[in-house]
Amino acid sequence: MSESWSKFQRQSSMTASLIGNLYAPSSGIPSANRSRRPSWSDAKKVWNVGDEEDDYSDSHTQILKKLDTYYRKIKRQILAFQSLTTGLFPNHLEPDKKVGHVVENVFCAIAVWSLRQCYCKIDNDQGRAHELGQAAVKCMRGILNCWMRQSKKVEIFKSEQSPKDALHSRFNVFDGSEVEGADEVGQLQICAISLYLLTLVQMITSNLQIIFSMDEVNFVQQLVFAIERAYRTPDYGIWARGSKYNTNTCELHASSIGMAKAALEAMNGFNLYGDNGANWSVVYVDVDAHNRNRTTFDTLLPRESASKNTDAALLLTVSWPTFAIHDSTLVQNTIRKCMRKLRGRHGFRRFLRDGQYTDLESKDQRFYEPTEMKKFDKNECEWPTFFALMIIDGIFKNNQAQVGEYLAVLNPLLRRTTEGEMMVHYYYVDHSKQQNNTQSDSSDRGDNHQLPFSSSDEILHGNFFLFGQAIWIICQLLGKIYKNKSK
Repeated sequence: MSESWSKFQRQSSMTASLIGNLYAPSSGIPSANRSRRPSWSDAKKVWNVGDEEDDYSDSHTQILKKLDTYYRKIKRQILAFQSLTTGLFPNHLEPDKKVGHVVENVFCAIAVWSLRQCYCKIDNDQGRAHELGQAAVKCMRGILNCWMRQSKKVEIFKSEQSPKDALHSRFNVFDGSEVEGADEVGQLQICAISLYLLTLVQMITSNLQIIFSMDEVNFVQQLVFAIERAYRTPDYGIWARGSKYNTNTCELHASSIGMAKAALEAMNGFNLYGDNGANWSVVYVDVDAHNRNRTTFDTLLPRESASKNTDAALLLTVSWPTFAIHDSTLVQNTIRKCMRKLRGRHGFRRFLRDGQYTDLESKDQRFYEPTEMKKFDKNECEWPTFFALMIIDGIFKNNQAQVGEYLAVLNPLLRRTTEGEMMVHYYYVDHSKQQNNTQSDSSDRGDNHQLPFSSSDEILHGNFFLFGQAIWIICQLLGKIYKNKSK
């Protein structure tokens, strides 16, 4: 496990280095000498959305000007929605905007923290590094406080692993209370706890104080114990749908196990008080449990679960932000399978026959009948957010061709508003626009241009898809670095 931990440290160090060096000025190579590859040149303007100029001098003022562009984006597109009381971010799909999802909140906190890391490299940041850091801390502590109110569930869950005893993954953003009717929604999400713990380690390592007392240290240790048995704990997965058939049935998910494995590696021997801690604030991990998770995860890949041949959630597991596996061959096989099975013209499908948000799904029906699944075949929604994830993956692999390819296809899918570039939640097959009912025999819907797509309308109503927007902002930050290095 020490070898895996050292690999995680190197990967985390690489992430912090990439984000922290955003302020570095470009080398000043004239634009005429840059690469003229169409996919890259057509898409590179995306990095400059909202920038008043592309070339910056070496002066401190110009560096701040570059960062201030992203500061304004974070303020308008992310922090404007943060709850004053709990620090949580609401989900735009909720009619009264009072429910927050843990996974979405963690990614919002990561986006804010990423920009804070950039400002930490500036001598006079006008207090913005502290402001952004405390906003991220507020969100992370908000999630922690919501979970600590359910501390009794953790003790029961460790012994029984029952969905009814699981920590909730959705909370009221105003008071942190449980959501009414929560039992009807898949709350058991091992991946949510794992992503939180993984992010907690990185933020504390960057000198943010998130854990204040020994009660909180002990509770985080309990969270670690809770995910150690991920290899034999069926859950609802990152999409809170359970099996592909959406019949309120849990199953083992490779993505959940992989995220738990990565979180255990990060937490092993970590001091929650940072540099100010002692031996009593160190978290311990069962090495045997980690090895069982690793073995099970390696065995499941490139498959997601018993019912899902593959899943876009695996992109989050084998690549950024988790980097849960170090076998490059297995990583490539998993990503290629996702691309082959799930990629479309407007994004990646989450998994095959995913009926959520389609116009064929009954809005009043929470679960499906087994015979309903066939109608969702080749009618799944496509999520452009995963194009941004593939860009980030290409940046970490230093693969300019991949970065340029996905930038080119993502650019026309974004929505231009007065608030800047906005990530669309999903694109769905609009059967009301379909002019003929001819059924395509193609197994690859990406080549079927007869299907008319429409975008979700949350932006038209002033709502933002914060999960996708946070990933897009991180993608832009890393892309700015990548563009400067490629000159």
